Amino acid sequence: MPQALKVGVKQLVEEAKKEIEEVEVGEAIGLVDDESVLIVDIRDVRELKRDGKIPGSFHCPRGMLEFWIDPESPYFKPVFGEGKRVLFHCAADWRSALATQTAQRMGLAPVGHIKGGLKGWKEAGGPIEMPE
Repeated sequence: MPQALKVGVKQLVEEAKKEIEEVEVGEAIGLVDDESVLIVDIRDVRELKRDGKIPGSFHCPRGMLEFWIDPESPYFKPVFGEGKRVLFHCAADWRSALATQTAQRMGLAPVGHIKGGLKGWKEAGGPIEMPE
């Protein structure tokens, strides 16, 4: 029998969504070519290869997010220090809600996530490219 948790993933996501900016898919599609916006794909590399990606998006596996954001980390990625508006996304929007909350708590700003994730993006007719 699974251990009873004090807080489940649904509650964590609901709480995160109260603290973060959720960007509607239509608005996000309009930002795909905006040089002041960085779209960050936090999905697993297998999802990326299978389902494609938003053109121009930066891939950051969820497990490395905090390490790539922190300039004091040996794994820091300069793309997170460019001062751009950062929009995270995942497949639906649970992981990206939690990632956005974490990035925001770390002090990265401005940040938000794409409501509906890649699924919503595709349903709205957003462009997709397949990685090499």
